[in-house]
Amino acid sequence: MRGPLDDLVRRQKSGEPSGIASVCSAHPLVIEAAVLQARDSGGYLLVEATSNQVDQYGGYTGMRPDDFRSLVLDIAARHDLPQDR
Repeated sequence: MRGPLDDLVRRQKSGEPSGIASVCSAHPLVIEAAVLQARDSGGYLLVEATSNQVDQYGGYTGMRPDDFRSLVLDIAARHDLPQDR
């Protein structure tokens, strides 16, 4: 099964400039801006948080990994960015 990263590598190897928007933040406004950029560009989005922001104890944001995942997916759904992107 081929996925978006396989297609990205294929495009890059053929000489087409390609990439993925990547954001390292647990702040909802930063995530929202990244979601809007990915949606409007038709691209994919990679979101991560540092272990200080999100960890098994809640990090300084108070979020555990499942909380962070829900935050990102909720923001994406609110702005019509499909979960597979």
